[in-house]
Amino acid sequence: MRINGHSHLLPYPENIPSFMKEKEIFWVDDERKYMLQKDWKRPVTHPSFFLDEKLEWMERNKIDHAVVLTLSQLYGNGLRLEEMKQALKFQNDFNAKVQQDNNEKFTCGFVLHCGFVRSALWEMERCVEQLGLRVLCLPTHYMDSIGTWRSIFDKEVEPVFEQADKYGLAVEIHPYDGEKFIQLENTAWRFHLVWMLAQCADAYHFYTLNNFQERFKNMRVCFAHGGQLAQMNLGRRIQGFDGRPDLFEGKTHPRKAVAHPNIFFDTLVHDCDSLELMIRRNGTHQIIMGLDDPYPLGEMESERQSSYPGKLLDLAKERGIIDEKQYDEIWCDNVLKWLGIERADQIKEMISKNQN
Repeated sequence: MRINGHSHLLPYPENIPSFMKEKEIFWVDDERKYMLQKDWKRPVTHPSFFLDEKLEWMERNKIDHAVVLTLSQLYGNGLRLEEMKQALKFQNDFNAKVQQDNNEKFTCGFVLHCGFVRSALWEMERCVEQLGLRVLCLPTHYMDSIGTWRSIFDKEVEPVFEQADKYGLAVEIHPYDGEKFIQLENTAWRFHLVWMLAQCADAYHFYTLNNFQERFKNMRVCFAHGGQLAQMNLGRRIQGFDGRPDLFEGKTHPRKAVAHPNIFFDTLVHDCDSLELMIRRNGTHQIIMGLDDPYPLGEMESERQSSYPGKLLDLAKERGIIDEKQYDEIWCDNVLKWLGIERADQIKEMISKNQN
């Protein structure tokens, strides 16, 4: 089996409620050329942003199943409370329908806004118990109710993780919105190319310092884009922890999180040297395939980039960084392990039936 653990999907323009466009929260133009928000637009760079075309793309590239994450544009940061709740409900209902209608092809995530913890707990209960969703998608940072930006692993959010742990969810941590709280000019795509990776490293910093991996053992957390700077930054974090213990009172040593069975990273680091460092740090058992399709920073068919889905893992195997068994585990077994026993068994059974 080939399972993509990091994928995205846009609703067709006609599937987006009118209030989303009227209030400039999020919409797609009728020609399907742009996704838009107030004072923002981004080109739709590949047909597989949409469902039917996604299924064709998966078939063409021999991808049996995909984990569809929520759209970063719908994290809800900065929206009024009622607008935020409506926008997130739309995203979660949309993903639930995609999973229900295409159960053998997609496992879909749901999103919460952790600035309003009680509301987040209610929405998690609805998504898990009524909609059957088992992947919780959260941003690395969120805006609280008084407009302060916080790490998603802030103490105030612990009730959310207690409930996610009770449900035994897979959790995806994904960066976005850096330009809203990092005071730099938004130029040369710096927030996607540099600061998103720093946001992941910052979230990982607090996840491990607060020992979430041991305190919430029933949930399994995956950091997007390989947690790339978190891999490189380990030595500096250890140096800081040991050199200034006064700044880390009550915290857990960074070394204790390395290769922990509850911590996963996807493969989307774009070069074999970065992938090899991630493997040296964590082994291969905690690494899952992540294509980030259909975005241009994902692994897509591209002559200019000489790229295709799965290229990096193929190169890693050719160069002896991983063997055939590890290759298969990253494409399949590790993704199933992250998703959890219940969903993993469902996927294996459905794909087995299709193959027979």
